[in-house]
Amino acid sequence: MNTQRLRILLLAQQNNPDWISVPLVGYQHSAALAAIHDVTLVTHFENREAIVKAGDTWKEIYAIDLGIWETFYRWCFWNLFKGDHGSQILTVFRIPFYFAFEAKAWAHYKKALKGGEFDLVVRITPVAPVIPSLFASRCRTAKIPFILGPINGGLPWPVGYQQAEKQKEWVSSLRSFYTFLPFARSTYKDAQALVVGSSETYRDYKQFADKLFFMPENGIRESMVVERAPRDPSLPLKLIFVGRLVPSKACDIALKAAAPLLLSGAATFTVVGDGEERPVLEALAKELNVSVTITGIVPHAQAMAYFRAADVLVFPSIREFGGGVIFEALALGCVPLVSNYGGPGDIVLDGRTGFKIDLKDEEFSIAGFRFALERLAKDRPLLETMAREGQRYVKEELSWRGKALQMTKIFQWCLGREAKPEYAPPRKL
Repeated sequence: MNTQRLRILLLAQQNNPDWISVPLVGYQHSAALAAIHDVTLVTHFENREAIVKAGDTWKEIYAIDLGIWETFYRWCFWNLFKGDHGSQILTVFRIPFYFAFEAKAWAHYKKALKGGEFDLVVRITPVAPVIPSLFASRCRTAKIPFILGPINGGLPWPVGYQQAEKQKEWVSSLRSFYTFLPFARSTYKDAQALVVGSSETYRDYKQFADKLFFMPENGIRESMVVERAPRDPSLPLKLIFVGRLVPSKACDIALKAAAPLLLSGAATFTVVGDGEERPVLEALAKELNVSVTITGIVPHAQAMAYFRAADVLVFPSIREFGGGVIFEALALGCVPLVSNYGGPGDIVLDGRTGFKIDLKDEEFSIAGFRFALERLAKDRPLLETMAREGQRYVKEELSWRGKALQMTKIFQWCLGREAKPEYAPPRKL
């Protein structure tokens, strides 16, 4: 691979090492690229202090402040959307603010881009495919490659799950209307490469197959992979769930599946997270007559300590895009059990690093997770083998550095310097 350092203008509005979810993904991905290329980072002004403090090397950080509109956005976020980052309506609400963000970025770097001071432009965040970019068409006119992704989203809500009915928002049925937004068509038509983060998203954009690449949205820092401490097989299996307690995460399925092991004393269950479903889970535990520990929201470092102590991550989320907790579980030797859908379905190697349960209906999921849990409880050598294989797999194939090198092959192809890499989705749908 050509190792020449590239001059990259990187758009990552959501980018913060101190946060979780998409902002953390944006930071880790962009920092990995900055380690091997000359990266000029364009991000939101609230991220700048944390990024500088983290100490990674950037050619420049341009932090954008929209002034009075930032105050208006924050007021709406807390008063209308109640601080719910996962709201689909919030994603739609953000679109005009993101247009303003990119307009300011283009005005600032237009002369440099047209003057040949950058080799290419990459947009990492936002990851939602319904948020267009005004850069795509302008970069094409300026003859500068524009690379979008990894984008992730558009997963249909599965049928047969009351969790979907509880959380699905009315705006889901209007998703196709985003194609009528300004720049919606040009974003995909004029981008030189599209990187997608799940097999389902790859399928949705197959009309762009000549420039389409699969790459998981998340990754892991190699330094995070630490040797799994020996376990005493005579002790109960330590089960863990990590995530927001909202209907789509389906923690209730995890609890129902684990109930027989909890009742017999063959396992313990810790839920790391908080949210609107907490009272529902507490009532369910009482109904099932099982004990479960719910920690509430904890700092990221403490969540990782829970992972290190656990044996199995039970994560039945029925609509998950990136699945960052799966990467963390694998890195720390915690075997993941996941729904075979979206990001988690692409990450876990079934029977090798964990188990994947197909989505059919709620009862099928409960039975599938229960079967996998009982198998691991009885076969501790299998559990240990999976844990070790998961750590090897995540370190060698899912590291942020590895992703940066894969992205570089895409960049070099866009610049006409290397053959097109073949990054196909792992699942056939």
